[in-house]
Amino acid sequence: MHYSKLRISGDATSKLRSLRQRTGLTPNLLCRIALAMSLEEGPIGGALVPDEDGSEFNAYTLTGEYEAMFSALLRWVEEGPNPAQGLSDEDLLARMRGHIHRGVGTLSVRAKSPADILRLVPAEG
Repeated sequence: MHYSKLRISGDATSKLRSLRQRTGLTPNLLCRIALAMSLEEGPIGGALVPDEDGSEFNAYTLTGEYEAMFSALLRWVEEGPNPAQGLSDEDLLARMRGHIHRGVGTLSVRAKSPADILRLVPAEG
């Protein structure tokens, strides 16, 4: 999946502002956490694709050196281990926006402080 910029929903952008104030984390890091949380929940599938009226991120700012990992996880979750017909880059980007939107919504409910972010990370064991 190749992209240079990705625009997220207006709702997610608003929630990211609030999350940044509560946690002190930058929006790109919050989006990475939100994306991972949503991917863990499973595929977006045919869910309504959120608008693109919010913040715009450069690809590297959004995923950093983990772009290949996030792309592979997105494909795995959305297409399964043996995709009959792969999704187009455009469809994958729409689903990535959907995962960020869903994850930011979840994160905005669960993260009221920096300590709440730490609780989301599984303990080693």
